[in-house]
Amino acid sequence: MEIEFVRSRFIKHFDGSTGSVYASPGRINLIGEHTDYNGGFVFPGAIDKGMVAELKINGTNKVRAYSIDLKDYVEFGLNEEDAPRASWARYIFGVCREIIKRGGKIAGFNTAFAGDVPLGAGMSSSAALESTYAYALNDMFDCGIDKFELAKIGQATEHNYCGVNCGIMDQFASVFGKAGHLIRLDCRSLEYQYFPVTPEGYRLVLLDSVVKHELASSAYNDRRRSCENVVAAIQKRHPHVEFLRDANMDMLNEVKGEITAEDYMRAEYVIGEIQRVLDVCDALECGDYETVGKKMYETHYGMSKLYEVSCEELDFLNDIAKECGVTGSRVMGGGFGGCTINLVKNELYDHFVETAKMRYKEKYGRLPKVYDVVISDGARKLC
Repeated sequence: MEIEFVRSRFIKHFDGSTGSVYASPGRINLIGEHTDYNGGFVFPGAIDKGMVAELKINGTNKVRAYSIDLKDYVEFGLNEEDAPRASWARYIFGVCREIIKRGGKIAGFNTAFAGDVPLGAGMSSSAALESTYAYALNDMFDCGIDKFELAKIGQATEHNYCGVNCGIMDQFASVFGKAGHLIRLDCRSLEYQYFPVTPEGYRLVLLDSVVKHELASSAYNDRRRSCENVVAAIQKRHPHVEFLRDANMDMLNEVKGEITAEDYMRAEYVIGEIQRVLDVCDALECGDYETVGKKMYETHYGMSKLYEVSCEELDFLNDIAKECGVTGSRVMGGGFGGCTINLVKNELYDHFVETAKMRYKEKYGRLPKVYDVVISDGARKLC
């Protein structure tokens, strides 16, 4: 997203003046799905698609906000009762309120923003928006809030103003992103470590199935419940087990007769996935991208057959990747639609993308969207 584009709209809507421009990225997650609420690890990175916003203090107690992409304008105050109706504006309002709750002094400002994170593709445009405004307002009003708390402000905005009980991964990646690096985040302790990702001879590409099945929210809750059921059963023998993160396959097999077959499958996937994140980190440190790819395929199998959060379209794209000799491929995100993330050798890239597009259109009557991935920096001031 170009600064000049956002600035031109800001000037047009706010009397020819200019302010300061900030940006935050969307994210990918190389491996580690449904591990966050089980106390495990995730492995995200910021991408070169995100949100750009211009802001200028306006001397009032009102926020005047313009969504360039939606061509929609909203004004709102900064008290709790001033919450705007427009869903996009609630993200900005929520960030303001969460900063105020933490003692930050926020006054009225003018703002315009736009983004190029594809909606519905699992790259977290909402976290990019929250992180942009958390970073910008902290900087503009000199609130002195650290980066960890900026990520938590975005998460709290989702919880308290947008009705989404999300984990911390998306906002964390958007704030802490570092070009050329993925971040292993321990979702229990919030300790993190950067791992360089410079896959010479390989490319990362997302194939967007352009579907989103309605099962997602209820299925997510069912799977969380399954994990909690298994933890409760294991705790009777191993009281220290707080999350599936603390369990292993021996512990799971001990309680096999006391839990449902479905709960067993869900836990088997999660225990395996938590270990796969660690295995991928070890492989990256050795530059072993073949092992990284193998673990990605294992994750897809687990999400499809054990956790059952894939769908026909994503399985089809994964099968094409295997047939084309792609090093690694899996569904990315919560499931039931969205993207596959693919680790592809350079010499196979064109053949794979063209084959996937042709075969997918033949079967489903539409083309998948293709997004090349560049690992980028996190929230920052542009000018």
